[in-house]
Amino acid sequence: MDVMKRDPEDRTRTATQILDVAEQLVQTRGFNAFSYADVAAELKITKAALHYHFATKAELGEALIARYAARFADALSAVESRHATAPAQLEAYGNLYLTVLREKRMCLCGMLAAEFPTLPIPMQDAVVRFFNDNETWLTQVLTRGRDEGTLDFAGTPAEAAQMIVSGLEGAMLVARPLGDIGRFQAVADQLLAGLRRTG
Repeated sequence: MDVMKRDPEDRTRTATQILDVAEQLVQTRGFNAFSYADVAAELKITKAALHYHFATKAELGEALIARYAARFADALSAVESRHATAPAQLEAYGNLYLTVLREKRMCLCGMLAAEFPTLPIPMQDAVVRFFNDNETWLTQVLTRGRDEGTLDFAGTPAEAAQMIVSGLEGAMLVARPLGDIGRFQAVADQLLAGLRRTG
């Protein structure tokens, strides 16, 4: 069937499938290590059909980041609704990374950050925005925890937020080639436990 004649629901479903496959490829191979041919082969569609939905790979990349960032924002909202205390919210935040690693994937934006210089400018901007949004959320949690007396750390909440994001992303990268999720868990636990007030 001609892709132009498909009904809107069918087009939406195909676009979602394209994004699902492309996301998995980025999280396991990297953005520069897959092509439209890889996605087309996986979905058994033509490359022309791919270009209909996402005219360029850069456009596909922007859509991937936007969807990933939206899902991550939803996950953070769920963390806030399910966990009342700042320490519990930080632990749940770390578990978001652990869940991805258990699926033998990497954080999408962490993978893209490794390829940052080669990405189109709009994708670079979106990656930076993703990390900034995460650090903003963490800064708010850390500020509240310090004010409530449940968290204690050196420096500003913003600096501690940067440490958390950098530490978790780095721990994922090191755990991946070693195939050791336990290593990531130990680093994450120690990193976040060090922020809890004990006295």
